[in-house]
Amino acid sequence: MIIVPCYNIVLAPEINLYFAGEYFKEITREKGEQGQTVVFLMLKEDKPREAMQPYDFYPIGITGTIEAVDKEGNVKIKTGSRVNIDSIDAADGTIEVTLSKRQDVDDMSPEESAKHFDNARMAFIQSIQNTQNMQFHLLARNYIQQWESLGELTATLSYHLPISNEEKYLILAADTLSERTERMEQAIFQYVEAEKVKKEAAAAQQNQNEKVYREQAIKKQIEFLQNELDEMHPENISDARKFEKKIEAAGMNETAHAEAVKVLNRMKQEGQDSHEYGMLYDYLDFVTTLSWKKEEMKLVDLKEARKILDADHFGLDKVKRRIVQQLAVMTLNQKQSGSILLFVGAPGTGKTSIGQSIAKALGREYVRVSLGGIRDEAEIRGHRRTYVGAMPGRIMEGIKRSGVSNPVMVLDEVDKLAKDYGGDPSSALLEVLDPEQNSTFTDHYMNVPYDLSDVLFVCTANTTDTIQEPLLNRMEVIQFPGYTASEKFQIAKRHLLPKAMEEMGIHQEKLKVSDAALRTIISDYTMEAGVRGLKKRLDTLCRTAAVRLVEGNRRCISVSPGQLQKYLDRKPLLHDHMLEQKQPGVVTGLAWTQAGGEILFIEALFTKGKGNVIITGQLGDVMKESVQIAVSLAKSRFPEKAELFENHDLHIHVPSGAVPKDGPSAGITLTTAIVSLVIGKAVSPKIAMTGEVSLRGCVMPIGGLPEKLMAAVRAGIRTVFIPVENENDLDEVPSEVKKSLEIIPVHMVSDVLEKTGLC
Repeated sequence: MIIVPCYNIVLAPEINLYFAGEYFKEITREKGEQGQTVVFLMLKEDKPREAMQPYDFYPIGITGTIEAVDKEGNVKIKTGSRVNIDSIDAADGTIEVTLSKRQDVDDMSPEESAKHFDNARMAFIQSIQNTQNMQFHLLARNYIQQWESLGELTATLSYHLPISNEEKYLILAADTLSERTERMEQAIFQYVEAEKVKKEAAAAQQNQNEKVYREQAIKKQIEFLQNELDEMHPENISDARKFEKKIEAAGMNETAHAEAVKVLNRMKQEGQDSHEYGMLYDYLDFVTTLSWKKEEMKLVDLKEARKILDADHFGLDKVKRRIVQQLAVMTLNQKQSGSILLFVGAPGTGKTSIGQSIAKALGREYVRVSLGGIRDEAEIRGHRRTYVGAMPGRIMEGIKRSGVSNPVMVLDEVDKLAKDYGGDPSSALLEVLDPEQNSTFTDHYMNVPYDLSDVLFVCTANTTDTIQEPLLNRMEVIQFPGYTASEKFQIAKRHLLPKAMEEMGIHQEKLKVSDAALRTIISDYTMEAGVRGLKKRLDTLCRTAAVRLVEGNRRCISVSPGQLQKYLDRKPLLHDHMLEQKQPGVVTGLAWTQAGGEILFIEALFTKGKGNVIITGQLGDVMKESVQIAVSLAKSRFPEKAELFENHDLHIHVPSGAVPKDGPSAGITLTTAIVSLVIGKAVSPKIAMTGEVSLRGCVMPIGGLPEKLMAAVRAGIRTVFIPVENENDLDEVPSEVKKSLEIIPVHMVSDVLEKTGLC
C-alpha cells in the first residue's frame, strides 16, 4: 500500500487520475506498479513529507488502484471508496495509517449525474473558447474528451478553481452523491464565471489601451505635422503653441508647471477675443521667461576676485576684505551661504557699484532693484491677478531681467522704504532675505513658489536709523566711510576722469588735466564724503573741453587750477574752515550728514534779560534737549555764577541758520561753549569735539566718527575730542586721517574742560 499525501486538489470516488512520473515519485518516495493500492491523504497545509505530523491531515481520505504505468513513469490511478483515518503515525517521512471504509449514499440516477456532468463540461468548453491562455488549450486538447464524470472534470481543474483547500476537502467529505455533485458543480461554475469576468476585463482593458495608443499616435502625428508647419511658417505660430513649447522647455517645478498648464488651457478656452486673454498671455510670457533651472556653483578664484575689486574701487580695504571672506565661504560650501550684506554709507561712496564688481568676480549676472520710496507691499510680493493691471513684484521682475536664477541682486536704498495703508514693504522683504524662507518665495502675481536661495543679495542704505529692527537683524552692516582727499584724487585720476573723457568722445592725448587741478576740484568744488559730486564736476569739465575742441579745432587742451572757473562755470564752494581768532563762547563741533561729515560752530552769548534760554539755527528736538542738559551742567559746575544766569538771557546759535540740524552728538560742544562763555576764556579754534553728555557729566558715544574726523582734517582742525567708547571705531578711520589729527578719547565733561584749559 502506497500512502500519497495531497494538498489543494479535489478527489472523488470512481474517477481516473493521471500523475506525471516525477511528481508521483516525489510524493510517494516509491515506484508504483500496476495493481498496487494507493491511499490519498488530504493535507491541511502544504508541507515537506519529513515535516508532516498526524494533526496535519484531514480525517477522511480515499483509496485508489494503479491501473497503468508507462515507460516514462507516468501513472494512471483509479480511485475507489472513501476511507476514515482511524489512526496515523508520521515520523521522518514515513507514514503509517489504519483505515476503515466510509459509506457513500448514492441518491442520484446515472442519467441525472450525466446531465450535471454535460452541463458543467459545456460551460467549461464555452469559457475557454477564443482564450489566449495556452494552458487551457492544452487542457482542451488532451483531457476534455477523456473526462467521464463531473469528478474527473473537477479533479483536473483543481489548481484553477477559485475555492480554498478546506472547500476542496469538503467535496470529498460529502457523504451523499447529490451534495458532492452540488459542491463540484458550484466550484466549476464559479471558475467559469471568474474566467468570463477576467476575459471581459481583459477585452475592456485591451479596448482602452487601443484607444490610448490610437490617441497617442494621432497626437504624435499632429505634433509632427504642426512642427513641420511651424518650421515652414514661423510667423504664423499660434500663441498657445508657442507657450506649449516654452512651458515644456522651461524646467519648472511641479507646482509652477501645473499652474502654467492650467492658465494655458484657460487661454485656449477664452480665445483671443476674450477681455482676459491679454492678462493670461502676460502671465504665461512672464513665468516662461524666468529661469527655473538651478545654476551650477562656479569655483571662485580669490586672487582674481581681489584683482577685480582693486581694479574697480580704490580704497575700501575693510569692505573688500569682508567681500572676499563671503566669496571664500561660498566656495567651501559650494552653495549660496553667509550673511546678507548691508552696505551703509554716504551717497557716492561706491555701495551700489561694488555690487557689479562682486558679480564680475563670481561670474554671475548683475541686477539692481531700487527700493527708494516704495510704500506698497505689492511692490515686493507682486499684485494678485484678480486686480486689473496686476504685475509681478520688483524682486521677480529683477530675476526675469537677469535671465538666470542666481544673479547678484543689489537692493538699493532699503532705508527709504515707507509704510502706509498699502502694507509694510519692509516686512515683505523679510521673506526675500531670510535664507530659511526664500527657497519657496511666492510672488502673488505668479502664485507659485520660486527658489531665491541661490541669489546673492546685497543691500545698500545711507543710514540704518530708518530700517526696521527685524529687517536689520537679518543683515550684516558694513560701513562705507567717506573718502579722504588723497583717495578721491586717486579715484578721479584712475576711474572718473578716463570714464568721463570716454563718454564725451575725447581721446587721452586731447585733454590733459593737471594733478593740481584735480586736487583743487576735490578741495574747492566738492563737499561730500563720496565722489558723486566729483564725477559731475569732471563731466562738466569734459563737456566744456569738448566744445572748445570742436569750435577751436585745437589739438590739445591742458587744464590748470587757475582755469577751473572757466571750465566748471561755477565758483568754488565755501567750506567751513577753522576760525582764525578764538573767542569765549565759541567752540567747534563735528556733525554727520548724509553727504558726509561737516564742522559746525556753537556760539553762545549772554544778553541782559531774565534768565531765558534762546535757541536759534533750526535745531531739532534732540539738540534742544542737549542745550538744556548743557545749561544745567554749567549751572551745577559754577553755582557762584547763578546771578549771571538769573540776570541774563543765554542765546545759543548754530550757523547756518537756514539748515536744519539735529542729532545726539553736540552735547559736549554745547557744554564747553557755555562754560567758555561763563568763565570768559576762549577755546582754541584748532580743537573740535563730538559726543553727547548726560546729567552725570559723562560723555556718551556717537555715530559717524570716520566722516566727522575727515571733516575735521578738511577744515584744518588739529585736535579732536571723542568719547572713550568710540575708540574701537578708529579702526574704520583711514590711517591718513588719523595721522593728521591728535585724537583724544574722553570719559567725563571735566576731562574736556581740563584739556581745553577751562578749569
